[in-house]
Amino acid sequence: MPRPLRVAIVGSGPAGIYAADALLKSEVAADPGVSIDIFERMPAPFGLIRYGVAPDHPRIKGIITALHQVLDKPQIRLFGNVNYPSDVSLDDLRAFYDGVIFATGATADRALSVPGIDLDGSYGAADFVAWYDGHPDFPRTWPLEAEKVAVLGVGNVALDIARVLAKTADELLPTEIPPNVYEGLKANKALEVHVFGRRGPAQAKFSPMELRELDHSPNIEVIVDPEDIDYDEGSIATRRANKQADMVAKTLENWAIRDVGDRPHKLFLHFFESPSEILGEDGKVVGLRTERTELDGTGNVKGTGEYKDWDVQAVYRAVGYLSDQLPKLPWDIDSGTVPDVGGRVVQESGEHLQSTYVTGWIRRGPVGLIGHTKGDANETVSNLLDDYANGRLQTPASPAPEAVDAFLAERNVRFTTWDGWYKLDAAEKAQGEPQGRERVKYVEREDMLRESGA
Repeated sequence: MPRPLRVAIVGSGPAGIYAADALLKSEVAADPGVSIDIFERMPAPFGLIRYGVAPDHPRIKGIITALHQVLDKPQIRLFGNVNYPSDVSLDDLRAFYDGVIFATGATADRALSVPGIDLDGSYGAADFVAWYDGHPDFPRTWPLEAEKVAVLGVGNVALDIARVLAKTADELLPTEIPPNVYEGLKANKALEVHVFGRRGPAQAKFSPMELRELDHSPNIEVIVDPEDIDYDEGSIATRRANKQADMVAKTLENWAIRDVGDRPHKLFLHFFESPSEILGEDGKVVGLRTERTELDGTGNVKGTGEYKDWDVQAVYRAVGYLSDQLPKLPWDIDSGTVPDVGGRVVQESGEHLQSTYVTGWIRRGPVGLIGHTKGDANETVSNLLDDYANGRLQTPASPAPEAVDAFLAERNVRFTTWDGWYKLDAAEKAQGEPQGRERVKYVEREDMLRESGA
């Protein structure tokens, strides 16, 4: 009797779980069957959803419900707190599995080359997000002494950072933020938050719903300068072709023409301002210099040579995420991705690295919304199954599932399981119950391992 197809997935965020789901829905899952092991470096699953989405976004975090249903399937095992490559290498994985799919996402900040970027008070978005999401590998405190703050970027991450900085700690208390984050935000001195984009309203990458949510807080006054509402032929074409871009532009137009109210925290959305330098004094941020830009007819912009200095004491750059390079895999340093064709990892020679695949942001870069990774996963899995059907996969030396458990035990790897997630989930919910909150996250890795019964 033929054994099930054995697949390892590295990464338990949406991309990895969507790949598992695609495998389970394939014809192969019915005969001869599919056996999937998901490896995750954190003690808890769900990746970006747990550690990359702002805590006041329960709608987005609701995606966990769908992902949870996939991981509940008996064909899937979770190995949490297992790091690639220090705990398990590519050669190790090949010994146990017919195919390996990497879905490790993107967690670092993309560089921004402007003078002053290394000053004290200049921060990357990824680090701040990891702090307020209670990531165990980041510091427990965050400096929030600045009364005026700049955020560079016009995507949803920039909105998340601006909103968290502008809200009060008590507004965020009903969410799952851990105690150290609540205490940190209580000490936040920010009264003005300035978000800067180098292009215009039609080119902003906000999603319409996230943009409108800025205005829902009773403490945040969203302000748009009427002079920043400008369109050229390229911008008009973008609005006509993209319903979301049009909705974003309309929201910004409405905010630009209204009177400024008296909410205590001001959140300014600036367009046509390109950061040229972060200003410093005694090694600390004391301002931001921008160059005014103007549309060139195509929707792109050009500099005008007019500069303005903004009085801010902290700068957060939210100009994109970057994936970590994966050892033993080819790497495109410019895009920060693993080269592939249809999800098949491609070596410098142009040949497919046998039995090795990628999906999600490690494959195409950190663009698009969470749901967009589903299409990636389907294509990658389709090609893996095609290779399986045509005998192109490498035969593992030790395909028995128990061989993996024995290997990790021999390496003294303290791993968590899917049953362990249920335990941690219950413990976090129990922490929140006395305060009427859905959950309160554990932050310390050791606490997570203990509650998971690792």
